Amino acid sequence: MTDDIQIRAVEPEDLPALTEVYSQPRFIWGTLQLPHTSLDERRRRFSTRPAGVLQLVALIDGKPIGSAGLHPVENRRRAHAATVGMGVHDAYAGRGAGRALLAALLEQADRWLNLTRIELTVWADNARAIALYEHAGFAREGLHKAYAYRDGAYVDALAMARLRPG
Repeated sequence: MTDDIQIRAVEPEDLPALTEVYSQPRFIWGTLQLPHTSLDERRRRFSTRPAGVLQLVALIDGKPIGSAGLHPVENRRRAHAATVGMGVHDAYAGRGAGRALLAALLEQADRWLNLTRIELTVWADNARAIALYEHAGFAREGLHKAYAYRDGAYVDALAMARLRPG
């Protein structure tokens, strides 16, 4: 983790800065977020998120520059699993915030939540994110053809998962 990056739980006062993060062109390109989502809509989503969701924020000099969430799978027979979603402000990409956020989520999953399977989907053409996930122990499990509509075209996504080591 980079020394100048702090990780903590998201607080309601972070939402204006995170709305800016989530509005960045590369952030939108790399996630399922839509452009032009209002701060009021972000506040509504934050206040109605399901129980058990862990949402972290990465800060540099006190400014939120990225976020990540760990979302429990809602089926009791899959209580050992959760999904990950994350992204970083375009201007701060490549500085270690994504790595720090992912490491914090995985530490929580392994040491505090007893989760054994962490899942995610990532655009098949997002080489930087795929490399990050593979470095963290995620393996490719399959390809979702025409998974979602992005910027005027359907794109494929990789299914990836990490089983807790040991």
